Amino acid sequence: MPPKNGIVAYDSLTVTPEDSSLFQDWLAALEARHLRDLRVPEVTRALRALSSAYVERRGQALDRTLDSAGKRAAFALFYAPLHMLTVDRIVRALSQDAAPPESILDIGCGTGVAGAAWVLAAGGRSRVNGIDRHPWAIEEARWNYRALRIDGGARTGDITRLAPVAAGTAVIAAYVLNELTDQARDLVVSRLSDAAGRGAQVLIVEPIARRVAPWWDTLTTRLLAAGARADEWRFEIDLPEPLRVFDRAAHLDHRELTARSLFCPGADVRSGVR
Repeated sequence: MPPKNGIVAYDSLTVTPEDSSLFQDWLAALEARHLRDLRVPEVTRALRALSSAYVERRGQALDRTLDSAGKRAAFALFYAPLHMLTVDRIVRALSQDAAPPESILDIGCGTGVAGAAWVLAAGGRSRVNGIDRHPWAIEEARWNYRALRIDGGARTGDITRLAPVAAGTAVIAAYVLNELTDQARDLVVSRLSDAAGRGAQVLIVEPIARRVAPWWDTLTTRLLAAGARADEWRFEIDLPEPLRVFDRAAHLDHRELTARSLFCPGADVRSGVR
């Protein structure tokens, strides 16, 4: 069973990333980066607009959602850290006994935080490679990898044309399948299923609201047959102060982090056993 509230014993310490100096330093660096040319009220107004569009969008690409500097700043300052905290808890709950992947492919990486969360939750030694179609997201992912002191790179590309992925690699698709058309999603899921069949770890994370992912049940049935496990997550959280300020100002209420996931554990490359 997942540990209560997503908090796990790690090297004999009970830790969550928001308590770490690395995470706090990253939040401070994000503020310095994105509030250099914008005032907090501007970002807050953009966050309100973004929240409505971001939660309700379906089949809408990231570049049509982040169509202003304010929205891009709001996403980077608020939603990216929330996604990082959520994925961290999911990864720790699902793979406590698994060997860290040699590398992690983050498809539709956005600002790179999902792959970064997996790297850090797995001990910080894996390399992450992000792929996204949005140039702003790619630059932001590269900056985040440097700020979080992890080995990573990002490039522009088409996630429906992924090369085969081998055992020893992990693949994460976080908050991206809900942005795709049905046809594109089917192509990506086929490639994720193929990666799982080759022994790669595969993790899919999406919002818990069914209106955002009406296709989730069909996807779940397909991947359960391939050996995946399906989970819904609710993690209580006391947001770090910078996130709490934006949460209140935008009339949001994140007292818990929620998500749903599908996880294919892949092969143990040390023993060849799935």
